[in-house]
Amino acid sequence: MTIKAVFFDLGGVIVRTEFQSPRQQLADRLGMEYEDLNRIVFDSDSGLRASMGEIAADAHWASVIQRLKRPATEISLIREEFFAGDIVDRTLVEYIRSLRGKYKTGLISNAWSDLRDFVVREKFDDAFDKMIISAEVGAVKPEPKIFQLALQQFGVKPREAVFVDDFYINIEGCEKVGIRGIHFKDVESTLKQLKQLL
Repeated sequence: MTIKAVFFDLGGVIVRTEFQSPRQQLADRLGMEYEDLNRIVFDSDSGLRASMGEIAADAHWASVIQRLKRPATEISLIREEFFAGDIVDRTLVEYIRSLRGKYKTGLISNAWSDLRDFVVREKFDDAFDKMIISAEVGAVKPEPKIFQLALQQFGVKPREAVFVDDFYINIEGCEKVGIRGIHFKDVESTLKQLKQLL
């Protein structure tokens, strides 16, 4: 079966925390461990609710600030510091752009309500035919629903699609639906596997 659609995860694949030091410095300043700070931002109850679209990203950050016992005036500063070490892999974005026309390209991301604005602001929304964002569709990876929604939106069968993600649990999730999965470890090996499939 010919591959017609190529889906990518965002965080950990296209956008990666290449520099830990800004987040580490923030954790130190707040008198906490790096992992604990990560957990509050990504894995807290409000973080998971924001991923499901039950609350907006701003409401989640207000909750984060409360948990960190910092004044609301510091939201923007802490948010910026937390993500200061994240970079958009422009080489990978260019590769995704080069697939368009030959294949349908999409994003499948567990993310909050502000992700689409981020992608537009960083000027790589044109790399995708569609973006399937968990907060917008009310479903998260590795649940089958988000993958099924992506297939429906693209009008392709599971075996006509491939999905790249850095979390193995999400690869298992897409494969249960019948989508071919590529576990992202680094750009070079991922592109090599993808090119072999295409």
